[in-house]
Amino acid sequence: MPRMTDRERLAKIEADQRRLTDEAETVRRSLRAGYAAIASELAVETLSEREFRELVANAIRAGGIASVSAVKALPSLPGAP
Repeated sequence: MPRMTDRERLAKIEADQRRLTDEAETVRRSLRAGYAAIASELAVETLSEREFRELVANAIRAGGIASVSAVKALPSLPGAP
């Protein structure tokens, strides 16, 4: 097989980059849809939209382990499930 020119290599690399970007976006949407399905099963109606967004954004920013640890440390409310 003849050696690729720099231009051909660049074109191939750019095409691979576009393909990987598209694939990453597809996987990202699928993952988010899965989490949305989980959220649809939770009693989020007890929160305002602003509170829910803030809660999720802060949990994501802090990271999973830190967020779960912080929530588990909260005292449980009487009558809460």
